[in-house]
Amino acid sequence: MKYFEANFDGLVGPTHNYAGLSVGNVASLNNARNTSSPRQAAKQGLQKMKALRDLGMVQGVLAPQERPDVYTLRRLGFTGSDHDIISKAAKQAPAVLRAVCSASSMWTANAATISPSADTADGKIHFTPANLTNKFHRSLEPDTTGRILQAMFADPNHFAHHRHLPDNDHFGDEGAANHTRLCSEYGARGVELFVFGRYAFDASKPAPKRFPARHTLEACEAVARLHGLSDEHVVYMQQNPDVIDQGVFHNDVIAVGNQNVLFYHQEAFVDTEQKLAELQRKFGNASELHLIEVKSSEVAVDDAIKTYLFNTQVITLPNGEMAIIAPTECRENDRVAGYLEQLTGRGTPIRHVHYYDVKQSMRNGGGPACLRLRVAMSEQERQAVNPNVLLTDELFTTLNQWVDKHYRDEISEADLADPQLLQESRAALDELTQILHLGSVYPFQRG
Repeated sequence: MKYFEANFDGLVGPTHNYAGLSVGNVASLNNARNTSSPRQAAKQGLQKMKALRDLGMVQGVLAPQERPDVYTLRRLGFTGSDHDIISKAAKQAPAVLRAVCSASSMWTANAATISPSADTADGKIHFTPANLTNKFHRSLEPDTTGRILQAMFADPNHFAHHRHLPDNDHFGDEGAANHTRLCSEYGARGVELFVFGRYAFDASKPAPKRFPARHTLEACEAVARLHGLSDEHVVYMQQNPDVIDQGVFHNDVIAVGNQNVLFYHQEAFVDTEQKLAELQRKFGNASELHLIEVKSSEVAVDDAIKTYLFNTQVITLPNGEMAIIAPTECRENDRVAGYLEQLTGRGTPIRHVHYYDVKQSMRNGGGPACLRLRVAMSEQERQAVNPNVLLTDELFTTLNQWVDKHYRDEISEADLADPQLLQESRAALDELTQILHLGSVYPFQRG
């Protein structure tokens, strides 16, 4: 049976803006309050999706969240009509309004953690939406994310869905941005690598001092239990607190894996040698596992963050060769570009580098890997996926026309207070759910 990895990229939402909401994310903070272009951002994302499909990959689309989130504003004590609520929030709590307008769901690497059927006890693909408790604006996402995923992967014979973990920092879960699966091939049983920033119940353990560690060991363990994973096929690794304090807010900013390749920075982890030895043992055939370590002398952590060298996608092309999908910022940095050029000639499985412009996302703190959620599956399982969310030339054209119809050219911070933005966003999302055949997944559609 044929197995492969599908990528489901987040559609950039109509309220895409630079509010600088993500403490610990250097790019997000550096571009705070700048004017954004939702239309350009959405089209850049769609172009990357089409490029991967043109390379022969299975590519899907994941719908954005409803924003502004007036339901949360009501919970926070704002009253009146939807327009009244937005106007009051803009005057009385502008920081809160900025948060409930965030289009951060575009970074679907944080949408959920996914375990393929080859790894799970019941032979189904398991989904657990991330609770994203560390950031208020992202903690608003999990319920809608869960409904969207269930509308995309609805067949109970193939897919199992879990509720997100308790909404508490002790179980802070940032999803697939801190999860990598390594395997000999997609259909074979793999080793699931969970990366965490801190221990929730042991303050004596290492932890960052400047920026928060968003993901806990306890959250990793809970997801592994929910997904029915064997202890012999799971590895837990702690992220280096020092690199978190430098702006490495998720593991996928400092490491990325695909099949039998782990591409990581020298400073990425705690107890690196010991944990990689465990990884090799559990992988089974250590000679087949390629551990590609980037030395600090080759690429400094600061350059890795600025270019998102590790927030690239490592994909397996239909011919079996691997390629890196990198943002153009990597090509524009001499040291990083030089490293990638020599990497492809070093005899590793990574043979190609493809550069794409995702600057609207990069300026808000997310590269190519942030924009996608990976699902390893069989052809039979693909047939069970909602076919309307899988990218085709026709869907690509339809979605570009949808963006042109509904998205603004520019959004400034002041525009977030415009009540009309809510109506525009709801009109866009209502039409999108019809295009993608998702049903009523948004609060405004559910009464």
